[in-house]
Amino acid sequence: MLPHYRTGAEHADLCYTFAMEWPLLAPLTRDERAAILDAAPRRCFAKGEVVFHEGDPADSLHLVTVGHLAVRVSTPDGERATLNVLGPGSHVGELALLGPRSSHQRSATVVALDPAETRVLTASAFHELCARHPRVQGLLADLLAARIRELSNRLLEAMYLGLDRRLYRGLLELAELYRTPGLGGPPVIPLTQEQLADLVGGTRPTVNQILQRLVEQQVISLGRGKVVVLQPDALRRKAGLR
Repeated sequence: MLPHYRTGAEHADLCYTFAMEWPLLAPLTRDERAAILDAAPRRCFAKGEVVFHEGDPADSLHLVTVGHLAVRVSTPDGERATLNVLGPGSHVGELALLGPRSSHQRSATVVALDPAETRVLTASAFHELCARHPRVQGLLADLLAARIRELSNRLLEAMYLGLDRRLYRGLLELAELYRTPGLGGPPVIPLTQEQLADLVGGTRPTVNQILQRLVEQQVISLGRGKVVVLQPDALRRKAGLR
């Protein structure tokens, strides 16, 4: 439950912020959003802390409120690959809401890349919410549909775009994810070239070659474990985006 000292106005502000961060919640009423907020307590993670492990029982959905999370999977050769990076407004673990805890396992390991916070909605809490607020049931369908759209877009890019354009688009997405509104300055992406290669489905040497060309063109700069996007408009043109 919410702390006893939170006023009605503060609660309303939280519900509004909740809807703004997760557009999928916008169609719900304020009371329905408040019920979700009450049922999803905060959980904080230190940099490098595991949110959950691949193969763990899937029992909850995480809504990211602060920080960034990496989604990693085991490859057939026993290595680890980074598939996605999530920021505020993202979600992970929605399959846990489909049925009994014993019937689902986590398909990936999720790790905090920096100090992070999530709202945790367990499967049992979700089903209790649905019993009291039937319209909340539609949230699961929206979460799954959003994930399918994301995966479909990634598949289309992998099939029909070259590695260079996939990297340009990936850098743009990450730049937006790490952009700090109001502070100005170019966005800094604190990922290694190996992690970038995982994200766009390339090898580190090839990704390095593309990055070095961007450095020569002064579109980006490189540092130890980071990429600074200096000219996002130029990157957007290279990616074939308006």
